[in-house]
Amino acid sequence: MEVSAIAKYVRLSPQKARLLADQVRTLPVERAIDLLKYSNRKAALPVLKTLESAIANAEHNENADIDELWIRQIMVDEAPTMKRFRARAKGRGTRIFKRNCHITVSVSDEPNPHRKFRI
Repeated sequence: MEVSAIAKYVRLSPQKARLLADQVRTLPVERAIDLLKYSNRKAALPVLKTLESAIANAEHNENADIDELWIRQIMVDEAPTMKRFRARAKGRGTRIFKRNCHITVSVSDEPNPHRKFRI
């Protein structure tokens, strides 16, 4: 059983979110939640909310036991970028790229067979 949740158009750079996603990939859900709650990175809150949504989906739709869930897959994809201009000297302007991302978290009741064992 594999259940997922997606957070779309998160106003966060994908590069910053991937740093945190790499830390919690293939961990047990309980340990991942602890790591995300006490992380002081900006990406911790959107990743945590998406993970909790995936856990709620597994509990509600599949009647899964929360204590036995593992993070099966976590992906951070690039979303459309907002392009803005900033006024500069002599009537010029420079571009500002405000990057967005899509966060996808899948949880499963069995550990990932390709995971590196670190508990």
